[in-house]
Amino acid sequence: MSEQTSVPQTTGTLADLKALVQGTPAAGEAAAPLREAKRDAQGRSYATGRRKDAVARVWVKPGKGTITINDKPIGRYFARPVLRMLITQPFLVADRYQQFDVNATVVGGGLSGQAGAVRHGISRALTNYEPELRPILKKAGFLTRDPRVVERKKYGKAKARRSFQFSKR
Repeated sequence: MSEQTSVPQTTGTLADLKALVQGTPAAGEAAAPLREAKRDAQGRSYATGRRKDAVARVWVKPGKGTITINDKPIGRYFARPVLRMLITQPFLVADRYQQFDVNATVVGGGLSGQAGAVRHGISRALTNYEPELRPILKKAGFLTRDPRVVERKKYGKAKARRSFQFSKR
């Protein structure tokens, strides 16, 4: 019986301990480390984005919202509206649409992989410019590099997994 009476007392002390622990980070240091903005002499932030075999080098600076890829406007480089939408997603999620100019150089892969690489680079560059945007972009999944790549061809196979056609006779 004495054990049952001690349980409520322990719970009360644990609640007091919890209140003390919750008050500690506010009194001391912040729980999450504060990140600094990384900008060059021209006020730009740089980041590298990758997707499949494509690698994008992206510079972001405040401006009117012009996006240039390999010295071409976005409408000429990415003709499909889906790819243009993919690239502008980080700005829409962060509520920074048409507030930054983007200059990117992309090499390797196809158009879809290049668009994904530019999106990844823009997201990383935005977090370098404004570290407060990191939780928003992280939750949307834009800061994670998509690890899916083309599977290699195996010997004795027509492609990665496809076998040669079987001949009965």
